[in-house]
Amino acid sequence: MLYPLIRKFFFALDAETAHGLGMHGVAFLNASGLAGCLAKPVTPCPVEVMGLRFSNPVGLAAGLDKNGDHIDGLARLGFGFIEIGTVTPEPQDGNPRPRLFRIPEAQGIINRMGFNNAGVDKLLENVRAADFPKKGGILGINIGKNATTPIEHAADDYLICLNKVYADASYIAVNISSPNTRNLRELQKDDALDDLLAQLKARHEQLADKHGHYVPMALKIAPDLDDAQIIAIADALRRHRMDGVIATNTTLSREGVEALANATEAGGLSGAPVFRRSTDVLKKLAIALAGELPIIGVGGIMSGADAAEKIRAGASLVQFYSGFIYRGPDLVGEVADTLAHVMKKKA
Repeated sequence: MLYPLIRKFFFALDAETAHGLGMHGVAFLNASGLAGCLAKPVTPCPVEVMGLRFSNPVGLAAGLDKNGDHIDGLARLGFGFIEIGTVTPEPQDGNPRPRLFRIPEAQGIINRMGFNNAGVDKLLENVRAADFPKKGGILGINIGKNATTPIEHAADDYLICLNKVYADASYIAVNISSPNTRNLRELQKDDALDDLLAQLKARHEQLADKHGHYVPMALKIAPDLDDAQIIAIADALRRHRMDGVIATNTTLSREGVEALANATEAGGLSGAPVFRRSTDVLKKLAIALAGELPIIGVGGIMSGADAAEKIRAGASLVQFYSGFIYRGPDLVGEVADTLAHVMKKKA
């Protein structure tokens, strides 16, 4: 009952300002031992995916905590895993503000942040200071490229990040699907994807040997793909022995929000309006992969029922970000409870 009141206050502020205040609030509640005021105990639902043991299948999507500043506070809200980033080799400011816009009538958010982050070295400082990974919490690190790096040299940035985060990540997510870094989605095309995955996988194997343990690597894809592209990506994931796929990122479509305020803003649309599109991609990808790789379902989850539909469509885990903004920490418990029942029936 508390979060709707908090949300009313935050929604009266600029979206990015509210985001910063909200994250500081999470940190304060964690430090003061008051995190229980916002979050109830979460139903246990252990699952094993990508060789990792998750306490429950409910994750926080990348983007909310880009620099890993708030890992422990977010973990206290009951997430079974947390994904931080997207992080780039060098710090960058991202796109000019304003760059984050709510569409409350549709429970949507448009962002054109542009991988704003403090750089991979700062993120790793934060990870190493956090208790959550030390206690066995599953922490994904999402990597990308700097905006100033030409697309033909994008692999260099991904390799730098892969080298640096390998020892500190539970799994690594390769983000080639943000619409807010110029030409980034070109990396999803056949030859470019083959080249990138080949380089990443070769380095990945070297790092596994060097560190003496294997860290799974997943690819994050866009929802704006046709059937042929989905099949081609599935084939590339198999061919390069990737460990998982995250479906999906934000959409460039404005279907369902066309007449609403902020709908004409440039950037990726997330939240409820992307649910159907992202779930359709997930379902087609699951068919194409035929169970050979696990899928993390993300995009438009606003309720336990939405998460259950992602699981039925072929996901092994789920994540959300916009749903957390609109529903607050209660969504974590609701989704965990729903999926505990769904997965028990599947078993």
